[in-house]
Amino acid sequence: MEIIQQNESEDREFIRKKVIEHNMANLSAEVKSPIEQMDFIVRNEEGEVVGGLTTTSFWKSLHIDFLWVDPLMRGQRVAEKLMAQVEVYARSKKYRVMIVDTFSFQAPEFYKKQGFTEFGRVNDHPEGHSHHYFEKWLVDPTEIKKQ
Repeated sequence: MEIIQQNESEDREFIRKKVIEHNMANLSAEVKSPIEQMDFIVRNEEGEVVGGLTTTSFWKSLHIDFLWVDPLMRGQRVAEKLMAQVEVYARSKKYRVMIVDTFSFQAPEFYKKQGFTEFGRVNDHPEGHSHHYFEKWLVDPTEIKKQ
């Protein structure tokens, strides 16, 4: 056996595919779903992007990848409106949960105001800050136990 340190995208993709194969072999058919990426973009009157939110969905969950609002548009509830639209979308797809991670210098308090609950935190990462993990369940908690 030989262990090699490298940076080869072909081998990285091979490992990724093998983990996905393992995951899919261990999930029930009801849980399996294709990965779907969806973006919600805000444009101003000139057609310029002034905000947006990107998502990745799989296994009946929606992960918020990135949320950004132009500094000149902040304070106008753009982020709240984006989050509301994303939640409507997630519910229409019958997703069970929305998940997001953010840093202490970004928006942990914002996500709490949107009804998310913190379920984890890595302190002093990056150094001097913290990394927060949030969830918002879209199904009745009593239904989760039945599944």
